[in-house]
This record gives sequence, C-alpha cells and structure tokens, in this order.
Amino acid sequence: MTPIVIKTIQFFLSLSLLIVLHELGHFIPAKLFKTRVEKFYLFFDVKFSLFKKKIGETVYGIGWLPLGGYVKISGMIDESMDKEQMQQEPKPWEFRSKPSWQRLIIMLGGVTVNFILAVVIFIGLVFTYGEQYIANDSLKDGIWVMEKSLGDELGIQTGDKILSIDGKKVEALQQVLPEMVYGETYTIERDGQVIEKGIPVNFIETLSEDKEKARFIYYRVPFVISAVPKKSPNVDSGLQKGDAVVEMAGKPVEYKDQVIPILEANKGGMVPVKVKRNGELVDLTLNVSEEAALGVALGMTPEEYKEAGYLEQKTLKYSFLESIPAGWNKGVKTLTDYIKGMKKIFNPDTGAYKEVGGFAAIGGMFPDTWNWPAFWATTAFISIILAFMNILPIPALDGGHVMFLLYEMVTGRKPSDKFLEYAQMVGFFLLIGLLLFANGNDLYKWLFK
Repeated sequence: MTPIVIKTIQFFLSLSLLIVLHELGHFIPAKLFKTRVEKFYLFFDVKFSLFKKKIGETVYGIGWLPLGGYVKISGMIDESMDKEQMQQEPKPWEFRSKPSWQRLIIMLGGVTVNFILAVVIFIGLVFTYGEQYIANDSLKDGIWVMEKSLGDELGIQTGDKILSIDGKKVEALQQVLPEMVYGETYTIERDGQVIEKGIPVNFIETLSEDKEKARFIYYRVPFVISAVPKKSPNVDSGLQKGDAVVEMAGKPVEYKDQVIPILEANKGGMVPVKVKRNGELVDLTLNVSEEAALGVALGMTPEEYKEAGYLEQKTLKYSFLESIPAGWNKGVKTLTDYIKGMKKIFNPDTGAYKEVGGFAAIGGMFPDTWNWPAFWATTAFISIILAFMNILPIPALDGGHVMFLLYEMVTGRKPSDKFLEYAQMVGFFLLIGLLLFANGNDLYKWLFK
C-alpha cells in the first residue's frame, strides 16, 4: 500500500474509534439516568445511512458524511433540530425533564471519555515501551543548529547549551523545540555565560514556512565512522569503522557541523585528514564528491556516546502502577500544551492561525508506515484535541450545552427552547465557518506550498 493509503486507513480507524467512544460518553450516562436515546451514529446520516439497525428504542447506524457522529437524545435541542418533538409536552424519559445535574453529567460525558481515553493510551504506551530520551544536560558541547537562518531568527547558535524554557529546566533534548513553540523566553549557556532570550512572537509562523527545516535543533554528531559503503568514493582510502576524524584540511574538527563547511569548500576534490584510531593518529587523504560528501556513515552506540562523554540516552521503564501517574501527567501536559497553542492561534501577531488545519492536516499526523506506537500516540493526541474543542462554549458543541446548563444551575432560570434553537443554529454556522477555514488552509498549502 502507498503511504497515502496507509495514512488514510489510520485516520479513519482512529477517527471512528474516537467518535464511537465519545458518543458512548453521552450514551451511557443517558441510559443510567433513564433518558431515551433515539439514535447512535458514527458519521452523519444526511438524507440516508450506509447502515442502520434498531435495537430496543435506539437506532444504531453509520452515516456517509465523516464529519463526526452523534447520539440523538429525546427532548434535547441538538444537531437534528427536531422542533416538532420540542413543541410537545415533556415526557419523563426526555432530556429536558431530567434534573440539571443529570443533564450536565450527560453533556460532559463525551469530553470526559476523550480525556480518559488519551490517558489510558499514554499509560499503555509508557508501560509497554517506556520512554527514551537524550538527557539535555548530558550534551558535551551543546546543540547543533542545523538551519542557521532559523537559528538567527531565534537567536541561538551551534554550541549553545539550552538550560530552561519559560523558567522550567529542560530535561530532554526532544522537549526543546515543542517547548519553544509554546514558550516566551529561554535561557542558554554560551561561552560560560548564562543568557536569557525572548522567543519571537511569530516563531511558529517562521517554523511553518519550511516543514523540512522545522526540526533544526539536534545534538552535535561526532565525526566517528560507523561504516564505509562499497559504493563510497573512499572505500579504498584506508578509513575504518571507529575512526574519529580530529583534523581536516589542517583545521581541528570533532563534529559533523564543523566538517560540513570544509567539505563544501573542497567538493569535487581531495582533502587531508587526521583520524584517531586505537589511541594513535593516522594521516589519510579523502575524496570529496561534487555533493560535498565523503560517502561514509557516522554513528556510535548509546553506550559509546556515554563512554566518550558526548551525551547520554536514558530509558525509563515503568511498572504498571508507575505507568498510571506517568500516563496521567503526559495527558495533562499534552492538554496544557495544546491550550498554549490555541492561545497563540488567537493572537494574529504569531501567525499561528495559518497552521490551523483540517482533515488533511490531521491525517498527515499519522505515520506513513504501520507503526502501532506512533498510531496510538497520535490517536491519544487527537483525543485530547477533541476533548478540548468540544468543551469550548460554542452552541452546537458539548461546551455550549454545558454553558447554558451552568447558567441554569446558577440563576435557576432555564433558557427558552426558542433561544436554544437560535443558539444551536448560530453555533452550527460558526462550526461550518471554522471547518471551511481549516480545510481551506489545507487546500492552500497543498496548492501553493
């Protein structure tokens, strides 16, 4: 299967799971409170259904329009806009006849399930696979800024040691970029000096301009040979696995970032090098391709990196009991980071609104090969998104119903059915506008980027 097909299958599998469980979050408390549920649908059944079957008082089905799903609860102004039912006298089994606290639990059920599902997935992931990360404070000579233009925009250089972001110590190198995207300030150590810098307000927009360059912060890669392929222009140069290049063209080098400009200056030619081999220096002459490459592979094992003092890769293993708080903390942090990102979206100066995406953007989050850990991690993230988006106080979303219920509980006055109908229509048009904007962004990027 092609990558696009694999992504599409994962997208619909994940979406279907999340929608069904979200609606179950409404369905189960409704049943517990003896509220009639007329429909339980995956996707929307505008005009017709792909499948439907009535069991008891509920019709279960699959619609053809994959924009979400719904449960139709008797006596509730919802997506169906069933005005005829609402004009009749309330029945004991209807939503509107139930106490406000029961209606609140029913409406909060979907987002609660979405958040709990994400936490459960995170618990399963950390329990099964643990967590691997490069300890940020173990980096011998700081970070490698792979894209100088982005580094200049941010004010960071190769060799800097990142100490904290927004005053919080950075434990893992992998945290640096995500934390900077959401952060406002960061602290570095450069040449023995501690410097605090501000993160540009439009940093998200800068990153989004070139997705290929977005992951521009990396650890400094020691120029240690791990293999010399048979097709390499230096297969007969005398290079051996384990050789550490310490000098090139008369200049001392240790890392790949120091070697790259020397290769650029000598592409298509030859360059003298010194390598350290078994504690001794060996002189060699290497061929540089027209692409400014030596045709060799670099790398060390995690143990070798640690033994040489370059960096330390840590692996955290969790017992089942330990994985529960770890998964919870991961869920809370994911939600917190997403809220920070949403705040930036509503600030036009950040340019973050340009990154609002629709179905294509969500589908693009999935791996292009079958990778179950990545699939479940992405599903957990989307579940957090659904929980947050659904609790927004917008009529037609769960949060809109919750907002009116809280108003009723505080004031003792219930909004009229006519008001709720109008509010539902306004919310529906707001959602359609957001949907068009998000998917329009996807289309624009596909056509022009």
